[in-house]
Amino acid sequence: MASRGRRDIASAREDELRREEWEEQPALAPQGPVLPPPPPVDYGVFMQGLVQAMQMQAHTQAALQAQLEA
Repeated sequence: MASRGRRDIASAREDELRREEWEEQPALAPQGPVLPPPPPVDYGVFMQGLVQAMQMQAHTQAALQAQLEA
């Protein structure tokens, strides 16, 4: 049991040393240009476009199915 306590102390010391090394490292600067935030999304317009795309896909699929059966 005593050896286990020593291992826990050694492990805690190693963790502390790693943390100190990590804190000493300089922060990495972001690479490339900093972009502005994206514009807000109008979800009503988004949903209208989504519904329109789904309707067009259904129409195209029906037309292809009709050609296949002909």
